[in-house]
Amino acid sequence: MNIKPLYDRVVIKRMEEEKMSAGGIVIPDSATEKPIKGEVIAVGEGKALDNGSVRAPKVKVGDKVLFGKYSGTEVKLDGTDFLVVKEDDIFAILG
Repeated sequence: MNIKPLYDRVVIKRMEEEKMSAGGIVIPDSATEKPIKGEVIAVGEGKALDNGSVRAPKVKVGDKVLFGKYSGTEVKLDGTDFLVVKEDDIFAILG
């Protein structure tokens, strides 16, 4: 699978959340929220500015990021779920 997002779009693969509580209780899938962190899989060329130049993206492939809970569009490619978001919807890069 080869995907290249356009402009300031970023393709993210969600990171799975823990399925067990601190006390050792297994949490079912229906009770867990969608993760808000993931790994950047692909990055577009950057945001087109009003003056015609392009601002390079701050994130790069492989970065672990935090993004908005309801951000982006979910897509399924080759049986894997991905999220396509604008770079502005990414809050932070995890170190």
